[in-house]
Amino acid sequence: MAVKNKKLNLKDKYQYLTRDMAWEPTYQKKEDIYPDESFEGIKIVDWSQWEDPFRLTMDAYWKYQAEKEKKLYAIFDAFAQNNGHQNITDARYVNALKLFLTGVSPLEHAAFQGYSKVGRQFSGAGARVACQMQAIDELRHSQTQQHAMSHYNKHFNGLHDAAHMHDRVWFLSVPKSFFDDARTAGPFEFLTAISFSFEYVLTNLLFVPFMSGAAYNNDMATVTFGFSAQSDEARHMTLGLEVIKFILEQHEDNVPIVQRWIDKWFWRGFRLLSLVSMMMDYMLPKKVMSWAEAWEVYYEQNGGALFKDLERYGIRPPKYEDVANEAKHHLSHQLWTTFYQYSQATNFHTWIPTEEEMDWMSEKYPDTFDKYYRPRYEFLAKEHAEGRRYYNNTLPQLCQVCQVPTLFTEKGDATKLSHRQIEHEGERYHFCSEACCDIFKDEPEKYVQAWLPVHQIYQGNCEGGDVETVVQNYYHINIGEDNFEYVGSPDHKRWQFIKGMAPQQKGDDQAEKTVQKPNAA
Repeated sequence: MAVKNKKLNLKDKYQYLTRDMAWEPTYQKKEDIYPDESFEGIKIVDWSQWEDPFRLTMDAYWKYQAEKEKKLYAIFDAFAQNNGHQNITDARYVNALKLFLTGVSPLEHAAFQGYSKVGRQFSGAGARVACQMQAIDELRHSQTQQHAMSHYNKHFNGLHDAAHMHDRVWFLSVPKSFFDDARTAGPFEFLTAISFSFEYVLTNLLFVPFMSGAAYNNDMATVTFGFSAQSDEARHMTLGLEVIKFILEQHEDNVPIVQRWIDKWFWRGFRLLSLVSMMMDYMLPKKVMSWAEAWEVYYEQNGGALFKDLERYGIRPPKYEDVANEAKHHLSHQLWTTFYQYSQATNFHTWIPTEEEMDWMSEKYPDTFDKYYRPRYEFLAKEHAEGRRYYNNTLPQLCQVCQVPTLFTEKGDATKLSHRQIEHEGERYHFCSEACCDIFKDEPEKYVQAWLPVHQIYQGNCEGGDVETVVQNYYHINIGEDNFEYVGSPDHKRWQFIKGMAPQQKGDDQAEKTVQKPNAA
C-alpha cells in the first residue's frame, strides 16, 4: 500500500529553507565566497545560533502580503474616486507629504538595495533569508508610499520628480547621505546602522508621528499604507534586536566595534530625524504631539529600557545622547526658521505659524519657545505684512558628515552657534557638532568624498552659478509654484477655491498659478 508523504508544517518548511538548503563549500574557500564577512573585525563563531526572527517561507509570505495589497489598493481607489484630498484639514498639510515623498520614500528603495547586497555577504543561511525578506518588504514600502501620494500630485504642486530631487536637492542630501554612508559600510555595520539603530531604536519617531499626523489631518491614503506597513515594521524591529544580540553573543571582541557603530548611527539617525521634528511641530495643521514629547516617549523611555537591557553585553547608551535629549527643546524651531528663509530653494512652501499654533508651542516648549523663537516669528510676520517677506539669498554652510546646515546651537547655550572645524591633509572641514566631528575623525577617508550640494553649486557643477537657475534646471523645481511662501501660492488659492472661500481664476479647473518672486534679502 502506497504511503502518502507527510505534509510539512511551517516550522519544518522554514527549517528546510534556512538550514537544510545551505551547504558547506568544497572546492572554494568560504572566506573567498564571503570576503566581506570578516574585514570589519567582527567574529562569528557559530552561525547556527542565529534565531530567525521572520520565520516565513516564501509561499506563506506571498499569500500574506497579497491579502494586504488587495485591501490597501481598494482603499487607494476609494480615496481617489471620492476626491479624498478635499477632506484634509488644510492644504498646508500637503507640504509634509512633499517632504516625506522626496526625503523618505527613496530611502525605502535604498534599504531594498542595501539588504539585497548585504544578504549575499553572510555565510549563515538564516541571516541571508532574513535580509532577503526585508529587502522585499522595503521595495514594497517604496512602491506603496509612492502610490498613496500619487493622487496628491494631480492636485498640488511640488510632488513631481521625487526621485530626481532626492539625488540633487540640497536638504535631501541629508537622508541620501545617511543611506549612502550605510550602504558603503560593511555588512555588519549596515545591519547595526539600519536594522538596529534606525529600525529598532529610532523608527517609531518617524512612522508613528507621521501616520498619526495623517490620521489627525484626514489623510486616509497615507494612514492606510502606514497600517499596511506596520506588520512588516514589527518584523524589521525584531530583526534589529536579533542582529545586535547575535553579534554581541558571538565574541567579546565584537563589543567595542558595535559600541562605536551605535554611537555613530544614533547620532546620524538623530540628525536625519531633525526633518521629522519640523514636520511634527510646524507642518501639521492639526497636531498630534510635539517633537519633544515624541522624543521623550519613543527614545528616552523606550531607548532607555533597551540600553538597560544591553548593559549585560557591555553596551552603554550612545555617546552624545545627552546632547540629543537637550536639543529636543530647540530642534524643530531652528529647522523651521532655516527653511522659512531658504524656501526659494525647496520643493515645498513655508509660512509663519498662526497665533494659535504659537500658543500651542509655548505650552509644549515652556522654557524655550517664548524666550528664543516667538520673537523671531513676530518680527518675520511684521516684515511679511509690510511687503518684505524674508528670503536668504546666500547658501548655508553644510556639515561635512550629516550634511545638515550648521544651524544648531551649543548644549546649554541656545544663543551660541554649534560649529567645529579641523584640518585634514591640508583641507579644512566644517561640522555642525562635536559628534559629527568625531565621526569624521574616525573615518576621514570616507567623508572627504562627501558630495556637498552647496559646494557643488558654488563650483558651477549644478547647471548654473545662481540659485534660481540651479533650482529650475538642476532641481526641476517649478519656481513660484512649488516653493516660496504658502500664503498666496497656487496651492493656497486652489485650496480656497475647493473650500468655497475664493473665486476660481481664469475659468480653469485650477486656481491661477501666480508666480511669486522673493524680495531681496
